[in-house]
Amino acid sequence: MNAAAHPTPQHPTAETAPRSAGHSLRFGIAGMTCGSCVARVEKALLAVPGVDRASVNLATETAELGSATAVSPAEIERAVAAAGYSIATREMVLELRGMNCGSCVGRIEKALSAVTGVVAASVNLATERATVKVFDGVEPAALIEAVERAGYAAALPVAASSDDDHGDGGTPQAASRAETATAPTAAMSRETRHLLIAAALSLPLVAPMLGLLFGEHWMLPGWLQFALATPVQFWLGARFYRAGWHALRARSGNMDLLVALGTSAGYGLSLYHLLRGDTSALYFETSAVIVTLILLGKWLEARAKRQTTAAIRALQALRPLSARVLRDGVETELPIAQLRVGDRVVVRPGERIAADGRIVEGRSHVDESLITGESLPVARNEGERVTGGAVNGEGRIVVETLAVGAESALARIIRLVEDAQAKKAPIQRLVDQVSAVFVPVVIALALATLLGWGLSTGDWNQAILNAVAVLVIACPCALGLATPTAIMAGTGAAARAGLLIKDAEALELAHRIDTVAFDKTGTLTVGEPVLAELIAIDGDRDAALAQAAALQSGSEHPLAKAVSEAAAGLTLPSASAVVAVPGRGLRGRVDGHSLLLGSTRMLEELGAELSPWRAQAERLSASGHSVSWLAAEAEASGGAAEVRLLALLGFRDAPRPDAKAAIARLHALGLRTVMISGDHAGAARSIADALGIDEVRADVLPEQKAAVVAELARRGTVAMVGDGVNDAPALAAADVGIAMGSGTDVAMQAAGITLMRPQPGLVADAIDISRRTTRKIRQNLFWAFGYNVVGIALAAIGWLDPIIAAAAMAFSSVSVLGNTLLLRRWRPADSR
Repeated sequence: MNAAAHPTPQHPTAETAPRSAGHSLRFGIAGMTCGSCVARVEKALLAVPGVDRASVNLATETAELGSATAVSPAEIERAVAAAGYSIATREMVLELRGMNCGSCVGRIEKALSAVTGVVAASVNLATERATVKVFDGVEPAALIEAVERAGYAAALPVAASSDDDHGDGGTPQAASRAETATAPTAAMSRETRHLLIAAALSLPLVAPMLGLLFGEHWMLPGWLQFALATPVQFWLGARFYRAGWHALRARSGNMDLLVALGTSAGYGLSLYHLLRGDTSALYFETSAVIVTLILLGKWLEARAKRQTTAAIRALQALRPLSARVLRDGVETELPIAQLRVGDRVVVRPGERIAADGRIVEGRSHVDESLITGESLPVARNEGERVTGGAVNGEGRIVVETLAVGAESALARIIRLVEDAQAKKAPIQRLVDQVSAVFVPVVIALALATLLGWGLSTGDWNQAILNAVAVLVIACPCALGLATPTAIMAGTGAAARAGLLIKDAEALELAHRIDTVAFDKTGTLTVGEPVLAELIAIDGDRDAALAQAAALQSGSEHPLAKAVSEAAAGLTLPSASAVVAVPGRGLRGRVDGHSLLLGSTRMLEELGAELSPWRAQAERLSASGHSVSWLAAEAEASGGAAEVRLLALLGFRDAPRPDAKAAIARLHALGLRTVMISGDHAGAARSIADALGIDEVRADVLPEQKAAVVAELARRGTVAMVGDGVNDAPALAAADVGIAMGSGTDVAMQAAGITLMRPQPGLVADAIDISRRTTRKIRQNLFWAFGYNVVGIALAAIGWLDPIIAAAAMAFSSVSVLGNTLLLRRWRPADSR
């Protein structure tokens, strides 16, 4: 989100100045309706520790409170929520510069959290972004100022001010292709140039060490060593001093501080001996090579980090720059930002479709592989929908746009993947806590090493070198990058395969799933039932079919569509007063008669006598049919309704072709499968047996699905797979909700994971990539923690030369990233 997307409201807003004595805070309150609401909110606010006064205005829907000390906005939000109301909040995203290790994350989060009105702040080292939840009215300038005071640079995403009008959802990629392409290139050329200069200046200092291996004495004069090492130390290594100084000013520490201290110690010791005339104890090559190796490590790290974001960049590249729009019969090429809903866009063979829409002219094959993961082009005819960003095949088509900009499927996909990559996995919280104390502990260990060696041996030269080795071997970078880069690579690989993972928590939870529950209709079955059998009680099949079709003529239910298709060609009577009975069926008047069409449960609740036809119904259910009854209602003596059966209808919905194989794959992963259905037990069991599902919950009303999922969740970690719309409560009740749809109409926010193709086999792929990503996180953290523990110990006991220590530190982050990048090789099972 950005400032442009949420202009400052007209009512009083949260104060955004840094906290000081005599704190006051204003914010919006939603949900108040009367004076009693005001009293309730004021009482809740006064109960928050530290709040001295609270005043709530019903007319402006704002609250103002005062306190002698700073009060956490998160506590205020919880107190208001407990009272039954909500605070107007929003999210802002900042792009950060200057971070290089996990301790930087903690410093920036602490600085942002200290701004009045900030509820929560989360910083991602890998994406170099901060996501900040604030009270509505907090200005971005206050957040940027706080970051700068902490010693870093921050800015709103590029082109944030104009995106929302034209549809890129506030993402930084909405800037021109030229801007987004040239900025990284320019930055990299500077990094590369500095690395090459550092290497050129350091090589003559290292050459004498290599010459000694062959019995050659190539040692340079001391003043020449000084001349070569000084620009490396203070020009090319200036970044470490600047960042280290900012850390000290913030009473914190980071990797730059460790490097600055270590290299300065080696350089200062050498300069001391040079000034004394003792050229036999110079270590200029140590400080210069340490700087060069760390610059090399940073250069390699930056390249590897860019590779972890390759998937999101590939999605961003799908956006065409312009569209050919038909205006008064003339094709006019317009920038994509000027496209509007209802425009007719001409798409020639080989071009990308500019926006989501419906084909109104022509037919073609469309390649949607980068959006849905579908490997083969799919046929699209007139009247069918196409997705923006897909590649048109061999035919010229005209597309009427239905969604543009931020509302398009591609924009939502990009936004979802970006959000997932920006959020932290729960395990990252522990890593951040360790990183926050890492630098002070390392400095203490280096000081202990210096004093221990110096006092015990009297060789202060060696003591300083060992202390330098301790400082430069320590690497909080590897700790900071271990988790977020794995999340980025895992979510990126999943997105390429048509799996959209909403957040890191869903990804981390998915690896623990032991039970997968499926909705039946549209998930395990095709979702297009047909009327397979109709038994008319009086023998007049056409009359019963016409009555059933008339009763359902206005319904969008799949069973209604099946009846309408079966009744094509028949003259339908008129229907009126049709109402739906949730979870049971519907009733209405047809040709003056009161009719109902519903489930066995509905008929039994009305006291209908089903005995003569129950055997037929059970036969249909046992063979996998869904059963409905058509009946007439008439008022009997005493005012009670009498229900008379007219027909028995049997619907058949075929299982998806890959459903059985999908269930088998889940069993191979050691998972238990459950099917939840509103169908009669016989019909549900028939489908379940055909697919090999372990457990069936039948006759479940829509409102009962969430309770069933919650019951399953008490026995383990449960994933619920549904269509993402009708099953939203059940998806929310599950540990991990998996919405299965086409990727255009599916409610992506209803679940933690969205399958872009309606293929049950993707469920096993989602669990597989989750397990692999979690495994990479554990491997990375094991390496990062183990490396630091072993490396610091070896340096402290004098077994590591500072140059070797610097090389190890430089490549520790690269090794973590290299391990992470193996995730990019992952492919779904059907494409391996």
